Amino acid sequence: MFSKEETREQNVQFWNGFQKFMSKQRSVNGRKMNWLNYPSDVKNIYVRLEVDNKGARLCFDIQPKDDSIRSILWEQMTELKQVLEDTTVLAPEWIENYLYMGKYISRIVWKNESLNFYNSDDRDAIYDYLKERLIKFDLFYQEYKEILISLAH
Repeated sequence: MFSKEETREQNVQFWNGFQKFMSKQRSVNGRKMNWLNYPSDVKNIYVRLEVDNKGARLCFDIQPKDDSIRSILWEQMTELKQVLEDTTVLAPEWIENYLYMGKYISRIVWKNESLNFYNSDDRDAIYDYLKERLIKFDLFYQEYKEILISLAH
């Protein structure tokens, strides 16, 4: 078991390493990206990267304060489901009502549960997994984000 400080240090090293690993990778539109803080360009829609002892995940979170807006955005994403899954190759898990930090959001998540952040032998595989998911997600998102932008405003 790691101390709080050791865990914090591992997190800093891991995410700094991932940022360096992705630094030369550009978005499909040619734009330089901060992959750790993926710009959704839509208020209250987030792309989150998560790693822990339960795996590595790319999460697309829809979490506006107004549940009716969340419902509209979720419905639009479900209409784009086949295109999203064809583009990203791996079918994600679709969770319309996911409890996140005490409130319900809608989440689409790609995950690899065989990877473990605390196993140093898995680090390269985690980087590769997240990179592949982000690049394929970006290919989809840059094509269809204007739809979400128009619905969210």
